[in-house]
Amino acid sequence: MPKSVIRCPWCEHSSLGKLYTDYHDHEWGVPIHDDRLLFEYLILEGAQAGLSWSTILNKRENYRSAFAEFDPVKVARFSDEQLAALLLNPGIVRNRLKIRSTVINAKAFLRVQKEFGSFDAFIWTFIGGKPRRNRWSSTIAVPANTAESDAMSDELKQRGFKLIGSTICYAFMQATGMVNDHLLDCFRYKEVSR
Repeated sequence: MPKSVIRCPWCEHSSLGKLYTDYHDHEWGVPIHDDRLLFEYLILEGAQAGLSWSTILNKRENYRSAFAEFDPVKVARFSDEQLAALLLNPGIVRNRLKIRSTVINAKAFLRVQKEFGSFDAFIWTFIGGKPRRNRWSSTIAVPANTAESDAMSDELKQRGFKLIGSTICYAFMQATGMVNDHLLDCFRYKEVSR
């Protein structure tokens, strides 16, 4: 009988099933250095505030369509009319603050790119430029925020970003592989650590 695959418990208790396990198995915790993808995760993590990740993951394709495939140049140019239309879009979270913050964050993102050459060059400095490998044996041990996510949140707020608290920043760090928070017994821990 084949040995069963051990995953982080959070991905196995979702009604999304395969969508959630595929996200865990192929994306979550993999280091990302592509600015468009970093922008996507930044926006999606902000959209998640107060909601479950499964809600956002289920609407991800709708978000990509609604927000110009997360092209920050295009999103930064969204008009008031486009924002009003997004409030009527049932495929995304229709929260005025979250929708408006996407445009504000796109503009701030572009300013960071201009200053540092890329958002990637800026954001990875918060952990010294390489992924941090944590060694958690239980989900209870995984923090909601860290000193690094606190610093990231403070800096991003100073640069004009919205909906970017420390917990959102830490979730962003987890998703984009800045930290490896797969549990030690999860099959992805060693794969992502390579």
